[in-house]
This record gives sequence, C-alpha cells and structure tokens, in this order.
Amino acid sequence: MTIAEWRELSPARAARELRHRARTRLSPAQQRAVIARLPAEAELTARFAAANRAAALGGVPFFAKDLFDAAGTPTLAGSTFLPEVRPTPPRDGAFLAALSAAGAVLAGKTHLHEFAYGITGENPHFGDCEHPHFPGRTTGGSSSGSAAVVAAGIAPLALGSDTGGSVRVPAAFCGLFGFRMAPRHPWIADAFPLAPSFDTAGWFTANAVDMRLVLGALVGLRSSQREPRGCYLEMPGLDSAVAAACRDAAARFAPPAESTVRADLLHGFAPALETYNVIAAREAWSVHEPWAARHRERYGPVVWERLNRVHSLTPRQFDSAQLGVTTLRLLWTQFFLTYDFLVLPATPCPALTKAECTPENRARLLALTTPASIGGLPVLTIPTALPSGLSTGLQIVVNDAPSPAVNWALTR
Repeated sequence: MTIAEWRELSPARAARELRHRARTRLSPAQQRAVIARLPAEAELTARFAAANRAAALGGVPFFAKDLFDAAGTPTLAGSTFLPEVRPTPPRDGAFLAALSAAGAVLAGKTHLHEFAYGITGENPHFGDCEHPHFPGRTTGGSSSGSAAVVAAGIAPLALGSDTGGSVRVPAAFCGLFGFRMAPRHPWIADAFPLAPSFDTAGWFTANAVDMRLVLGALVGLRSSQREPRGCYLEMPGLDSAVAAACRDAAARFAPPAESTVRADLLHGFAPALETYNVIAAREAWSVHEPWAARHRERYGPVVWERLNRVHSLTPRQFDSAQLGVTTLRLLWTQFFLTYDFLVLPATPCPALTKAECTPENRARLLALTTPASIGGLPVLTIPTALPSGLSTGLQIVVNDAPSPAVNWALTR
C-alpha cells in the first residue's frame, strides 16, 4: 500500500490492517528480530484518530529505528541493557516530533544491529533481520528492522539512521528508496549515538512517489531551471552482475566520470574506509566508556570487538584519520564546484547470506559508502534490480538535502 492508500483508511481500519500485516508478513522469529515495540490495536487506533489529517503526512503510519526516542518508552538501540544506563525519555525526540507535526503516526519501534555498530543487520540478542522476500539473506544494517517493515509492506515509511551506510545498504539490499540527511542535524542530535561526526537521520519508502512526498513534507523539494549535472563513478570490487546493473541504471542519470575526474575521485576515496573505522572507533568508545566495563558481558562479541579496537589504535592513526577527513572533504568541495551530484554503486553485491556476513564483505560495503559519510553529505538511494531477482542500488550524492538533483532524480 502506498502512502496515499494508507491515508484513505479510517483510524480503526488502519490500526487493524497494520497489526494484521505485522503478524502475517513476518514469521514469529522475524517479528521478534524486526519489531521492538508494536502498540495494541486500541492504542494504535487512538494514535491514528489523533493525527492531523490535514497535515502533509496526515494519517501515514511509520516505524522508528529504536535509537530515536519516543516519550515514555525505553530506547534499546538493539541492546539488552541501555535503559539501565540511560533514562527513559520523557518526550519524543526531535525526529519523531517532526513526523508528528507533519501528521504521521508512530506505529512502533524497530530493532537494529546492536548499538547501530554494524552493516549486516545481525543481532545476537533479538535475532538477525532477514530479507522479507529472500529468507536466509540479510536486510543489511544497521537500520535492519526499519528496512524490513517497509520491504514487507507492513508500513509505507520507516525511520533509520546512517553513519557508515546504515540506510543506503538496507535500501539497496531490500529494493527500497532511502534517504540520509547530513550529520549534526537536530533530528539525529538527540538520538542514541554511534559516531556523532558521521551519524545522520534518514528514512525508507517503497517507491519514488512516496519518497518525494516525505521529502517534500520534511525538508522541501527544490527544482532548477537547468538539468542538474552529474557523473557516474564505477567503483572497484563490484560483483560482475552488480557492475553491469549499476552501469545501466546510472545511464538514466549521468554519463561516466571523465578520466581525470575518475582518477581524482578513486585516489581520494581509497583511504575512506580506514579513516572512517578509526574515527568511528574513537567516537563510539567515548559514548560507551562510562558503562562499558561494567556491562562487558552484555555486549555481543562482534560489537564489543569493534568498540575495544580503539585501544589498539595509535596517536599517529588518529592524526592520519583527521587529516583524511579534511582531505576528503576538500575533494568533495572541489567536485561540487563543477557537478551537482555524483552517482555511486550502493553495494558491491546483493543481500548477503549469513555465511557471507564476513569482515571482508563488510569492508567491501563500507568502501562504497564511507566516502559520502566522511564528506558529511546527503544521499538518495535508488534501488536497482538484478537478474537474480535480488537488488542493489545507486547512491545519488548531493551537497544539500533539498538539492534540485534529488527531486530531479526521483522523476527520472
């Protein structure tokens, strides 16, 4: 169902339909892995009835990744103990408040890769989020539950966050449209953080029309008297089917990058993964340090290893990473003097199986997404079908959230 179709339902019908879809479109194990909180039908009906139907998103149900605060509800962030070290929020966070002001209805909270520190959607506490249409394959993460509820057709909109690719990868794997904002925006500032220098707010929809509606309601849509100028950069390390599909899909938006531009970008993007890993490790540890030792045994082993990595890093690595941020952001600034957008593959492969969720594949994914993360740039993700029936996606990287290039790309 589209956003327009959901808006036609009465409050009681919308609440009943949403809960029915949650029960029937996910297995019991996946309900536990995907949904952190689903209100009772009476509570949902009351929420739909209280929504401002005249507002831009009046009556539209949405789920929120469970690192965005909802009044009176403990925020878990994919963990088992966060409410013990962080108070229950007395009010909605800024992102949820913005959706409520636009008339949207909070339908529930979704699980995520533990503490948002992962790209694969695995969670040792609640279960791994699986692709709703390809069981045994991951949704991607860390906004795994949010991608799953939209891909399964449970709700037309779900909020996520994107630090190193946590909206872009699940959108590509699940065949969704995704959008990430820029860091330090008020909508992410009061969410539970991973690495504040890179954390951004974002969301998923199932189609371009709905994405345009949400963008228009939340950040506005801008048009330009001229067609935006961009180019496509084919990154190394793609599966052959992904490379071909992305190349064909990108041709709708932009020509391949000229040789000098391609060389400059590939050279500048090469250190992005290491730069990201170092700074994210330092910032994530600073978030968790007050309670990490006390709750050591309650972290999943993979996330604990990532948090603990900070202790093996040297001052020279930190200095090099800071220089890497400055250098890459300068490269982006120079790029946007000539171009309005850059098209990049969103993933090097389709949705991974559990056995394929390896450090090597994590590095392959982040190599594509971290250049825009370090640049602090908004990104629209557009799904791209593969011959197998699975999907990948394109990143449309812009230098401003209401960029005319975003509006233009959604109408191609």
